Amino acid sequence: MTKVAIMRGTTPIDMTVEALQMVKADEVLSKEKPILIKPNYINASHPSTGITTDSRVIEGVVKFLRQHNLKEIIIGEGSGFADTLKAFRVAGVDTVAERWKTKMVDLNKDEFIEVVPKNPLALKKVQIAKTTLESTIISVPKLKPHRLANVTLSLKNMMGAVKSKGSIHNHLSQKIVDLASIIKPSVAVIDGIIAGEGHETSGNPVEMNLVIAGTDPVAVDAVGATVMGIPPESVKHLRLAEETGLGTCRLEQIEVL
Repeated sequence: MTKVAIMRGTTPIDMTVEALQMVKADEVLSKEKPILIKPNYINASHPSTGITTDSRVIEGVVKFLRQHNLKEIIIGEGSGFADTLKAFRVAGVDTVAERWKTKMVDLNKDEFIEVVPKNPLALKKVQIAKTTLESTIISVPKLKPHRLANVTLSLKNMMGAVKSKGSIHNHLSQKIVDLASIIKPSVAVIDGIIAGEGHETSGNPVEMNLVIAGTDPVAVDAVGATVMGIPPESVKHLRLAEETGLGTCRLEQIEVL
């Protein structure tokens, strides 16, 4: 059984650390490569709007990594509709990075490498930020639905690492899966402290006080979808991800801790 942890409370940093401990996230993280924490800053909205990742959840991830002697940590994102570093400042990520002496990277300004997926569903080739390709990835999305993809959680969050993001929206579900086959997160941590209702940028916040984490990003996204009242089987990219062997989206195969 794939394990996914759900923590509820009012201390996001400690909740995140505990959720990662529950799923033994340290066992899947490489000490040979940098760790890339990939949050979701589609724009420069404050996390209280329900649109962007809470910096306290990011800090919880960093704290957990440092507790397990993982020192080379990068917080990286390529914002779709804002200057990435401005989005970091609005959310307080710069303060977290300074406090823990971690590196911040704007993936939009990174070197890009063209990758050709094996047996693609729709994505014939894609330009991906080099930092992403060279790192072990922890995807830290916001808990919110999406107009086209139904949900935007840990798998779809990886679109921030590509060049020409708009090109991904044609055959979106298939391309999310193709992208995940190249840069699949080793760990997923969903920020559900202040979740988003409506769609990805609607700015309709819902206080949930949740952190959801696991080492199977498909399963974590399935649990996140379920928490929002969206059946995982109705999310096309989750079904395709399971069919492709990237993880499971069937709740009967997921042990929720």
